[in-house]
Amino acid sequence: MWLGLGAGGLAVLLCCGGGTATLVGLAVSGTEALDEQGRAVTGDYYRALVDDRFAEAYDLLCRDLKQRESRPEFERRVTAEPAITSYRVGSLDLNDLTVPVDVTLDGGGRETQQVTLVQSTTTGQFEVCGVS
Repeated sequence: MWLGLGAGGLAVLLCCGGGTATLVGLAVSGTEALDEQGRAVTGDYYRALVDDRFAEAYDLLCRDLKQRESRPEFERRVTAEPAITSYRVGSLDLNDLTVPVDVTLDGGGRETQQVTLVQSTTTGQFEVCGVS
């Protein structure tokens, strides 16, 4: 009888523990997927700026920024700013959907820029919605 109760208890423990482990695994993989997507769109934006592909960079902006600034205005503003010669994208902060980017400017200056991301309501993809 005790052997049967022990086996039953072990089965319950494995089922409950396995479910908890599955939930933890899903949460971790979901977080990693968001970080990867946030880093990817941020990297694509900066790569486009470095390569002077301003139309591509503009296409990665959120709707609010596009409503405030046309593509030609964006291109004029970006070309008037110090050129970015290299960059390193950090990890997504899930609390406020920001990504730090360490940039090197033409002339050797360095700074850290914070990119704010939003999720598109139509595509579900992250979009750049601010750089400070």
